[in-house]
Amino acid sequence: MNEIVSKLAKMIDHSILHPTMTDEDLRRECEVARKYNVASVCVKPYAVKQAVELLKGSDVLVGCVIGFPAGNSAIAVKVFEAENACKDDAVEIDMVINIGKALQGDWAYITEEIKSVTDACHKHGAIVKVIFETDYVSREADIVKLCQICTEVGADYVKTSSGFGFVKQTNGDYNYVGATIPILELMKRSVGPKVKVKAAGGVRTLDQLIAVQAAGCSRCGATATSVMMEDAMRRFES
Repeated sequence: MNEIVSKLAKMIDHSILHPTMTDEDLRRECEVARKYNVASVCVKPYAVKQAVELLKGSDVLVGCVIGFPAGNSAIAVKVFEAENACKDDAVEIDMVINIGKALQGDWAYITEEIKSVTDACHKHGAIVKVIFETDYVSREADIVKLCQICTEVGADYVKTSSGFGFVKQTNGDYNYVGATIPILELMKRSVGPKVKVKAAGGVRTLDQLIAVQAAGCSRCGATATSVMMEDAMRRFES
């Protein structure tokens, strides 16, 4: 891979999170991550040990979701889950905030929650990405406040979505938007200089990956890794 393609690959957190995924799916998707030498895989808590073993000898890091996907676990449970993932050798933790508490403006609770998980992860040498679920927490003022809290407590990343924040549409269907450029730019403007931004949800093409990179994102969650990377190699290596 040339430098442009390699940099794009190192933006990607390859998501292996769908509820139906089996151990065989995990093996296959870890091979995808290894093939393109992405930044990390993001896996379910029980799969951390397996992913670490499957990616041994590669540069691909292993990350884990916490309180996923709805963010409803008690703070102590999220801390326990994060510490357990770190003990299984996860080095990146993607936590979902308590969405209801954010929507009601209980910022003391949110601060305690993010700080507790962040402190636990940092104690184990892992970084923390805080998922806002912007299909639910959509008010600009709330997003800005969450960015300020993440900056204050020392979180490493702010992140748009879980990829499972489905909202009931007027026709009765459930869908979600995920990362949008205006929200990513707002998050980038609202965090401190040490906090990075991760796009997640709805980024499925190379052009979308390049767009979120231009918006200031350092990472991007993706399931369409193969599609994006094959397109990048055709475009930039031909």
